[in-house]
Amino acid sequence: MTDNSNLPPEHEAKVSDSSHQIRIKEPAPSEKQQNDLKPKNKQKSTPKQVVVDDHLLSIPQLCEKYNTSISRESIDKSEALSNTRAVELLQKYGKNILTPPKTKTSFRIFLDCLLSLFNIMLILAGVLQFVLLAIDFKNNKSSIYIGIILIFVSFLNATIEFVQIQSSRKILQSFMNMIPQKCNVIREGALSEIEASTLVPGDLVFMRLGDKVPADIYIVQSSELQVDNSSLTGESEPQERGPENIQTNPLEATNLVFNGTNCVSGKGYGIVIRTGDSTVLGQIAGLTSSADDRPSPLSLEINRFVKIISTVAILSAIIFFIVGQVINNDIAFSINFAIGMFAAWIPEGLPATVTMLLTFAAKRLSKRNVLVKDLKGVDTLGAITMLATDKTGTLTKNQMTVTYVWTNGNLYSASTTSDKNAEPITDTSIFGVSDCIQASALCSSVKFDKTDIPVAKRNIIGDATEAGLTRFAATRLDDYDNYLVDHAKVFEVPFNSTNKWMLTINKVQHETGIHKLLIKGAPERILRLCSSIMYNNTVEPLSDAEKAKFTESYEYMASKGHRVIAVAKSDLPADKYPEGYVFDKKQQNYPMGDYTFVGLVSLEDPPKHGVREAVGRLRTAGIQVIMVTGDHPLTAEAIGRKINLILGETKSEVAKRTGRPIESIGEDEYDAVVIHGEELATMTDEDWDQIFHKPE
Repeated sequence: MTDNSNLPPEHEAKVSDSSHQIRIKEPAPSEKQQNDLKPKNKQKSTPKQVVVDDHLLSIPQLCEKYNTSISRESIDKSEALSNTRAVELLQKYGKNILTPPKTKTSFRIFLDCLLSLFNIMLILAGVLQFVLLAIDFKNNKSSIYIGIILIFVSFLNATIEFVQIQSSRKILQSFMNMIPQKCNVIREGALSEIEASTLVPGDLVFMRLGDKVPADIYIVQSSELQVDNSSLTGESEPQERGPENIQTNPLEATNLVFNGTNCVSGKGYGIVIRTGDSTVLGQIAGLTSSADDRPSPLSLEINRFVKIISTVAILSAIIFFIVGQVINNDIAFSINFAIGMFAAWIPEGLPATVTMLLTFAAKRLSKRNVLVKDLKGVDTLGAITMLATDKTGTLTKNQMTVTYVWTNGNLYSASTTSDKNAEPITDTSIFGVSDCIQASALCSSVKFDKTDIPVAKRNIIGDATEAGLTRFAATRLDDYDNYLVDHAKVFEVPFNSTNKWMLTINKVQHETGIHKLLIKGAPERILRLCSSIMYNNTVEPLSDAEKAKFTESYEYMASKGHRVIAVAKSDLPADKYPEGYVFDKKQQNYPMGDYTFVGLVSLEDPPKHGVREAVGRLRTAGIQVIMVTGDHPLTAEAIGRKINLILGETKSEVAKRTGRPIESIGEDEYDAVVIHGEELATMTDEDWDQIFHKPE
């Protein structure tokens, strides 16, 4: 057990969520020693108390508590939980999901549809017809039919809307079941991808840049791991996480990551300590009630119209009641007169017409695989004038394939192509090409779900760019797996959005030592870190001539719509970096510049089938489409032209065609706009207005 004698008194951290608060208690020693895993579905009082004290335990104590086994020396070879034990824990603690908010009953949904302002007016008008009948049955027999019709129309409107909502709910639920969140977990010594809902306390989870944290997790090993806690604690800056911790407040503990937060940098391994409703996010969710749906613009307009009509109808009824009294001084006549005027203002056919038109539109959309959750949302969809969409995986297939390699001053083709400017790679030992292959294989953070099948058939766990580089290297190495073992990675700085590069140091024998530094990333960033280049079959100082050749090749690859990655290296001398040398990121006891530029590798991510046609239809409908991507502007422009997103000339193209400076090109001389990410921060409102008025 843990010695808690030096722990401070009980602490409390509060997380504000709207008007609710959740308390996270740190228990006193005697309370802590008795703490154990909480079974599922346990009722808690309000405010809810979450006992979070695992951050105070050491890693061996944590493993003992959760009955799991890890290897600190080689974390990815850890045994962790067995599949049998995981099944037992899943049955005991339930699925790793948050209890969904209480859904409305079918009757309540129908009642909401029936009690809209328009339907209330119709029902009121119908009831008043029966009031007329009661006042003067003989002269108001027609009120029977009018009253029945008005009330029937209100129920018909509600029924049509109710049926559409119920149908959409069923389809939406089936969609949610089809797209479960995935995570990477080690069980019985093997890394596999599973549904996050099947995670249990004690599981060893692998997380990396871009992953969503699937549960509350204690970090046991990390490399540059940072998480975005803004949704939980409001901290705007990414928070670094690792095994070390000196904080007693669990929300400030540097060895914990919480369910629902996002990994924004690096990678790490951690042990699951809480799942489902027991997580901090689950506790907050339990304290908050589901927010009401925001009404659609059409709903707001209809309600506004109903309020105006109601006001006018009531005022008319009052005025004509007074007029009737002045003329006839007959109370029955005046009431009859007033109710008649009130009913005359009610547009009985409008609600049915609107509902039927929206229903027909929803049916047509369903045939085009568009799910309409709310009938009035059809009008909102029809009012769209601009659509901003991601590129990778949305407009493109997210299946990267290496196409070109530029190294040693030459352009090589890595795939079948008719490009006369590129030579095919016929020999992997070509000066520079072999280094690009080596960097693609070793400077990587990909994982495999299986290693007993050929690399080409394996499921690669990693982003599409690294997967493409891995397949490129694996098909050109005699034994990819043994190559990784023989050139083991001893240090790594993962990719992050700030640096835009990834660095590894591997055991690679060379003339001056046994360690080789490899770095890959954004070409302009990598070039700044280099002082020499592999050129003309030798390594020579990086001059303006080579930089110009680099820019020419970079732009040539990018202009074809390819993502371009740069590769550099540094042979670390043995006298400074001997066997067993411990590299440390905080101390930066490794070279941070003076690298040798190896070359450029381009990857193609082909557009999805049907995207060009979809963009064309949107354009015909008057909807402006904007593509959002982190690629080079030339790459973005080339992809845009492939999918017909860009048809006209850009500002730079007009300048090139006319031979004029780009600053002299007027706004009316070009149609298409391509904006570099660095320009966004300096753009004014006037700049945005000019952009949005461009057709492309």
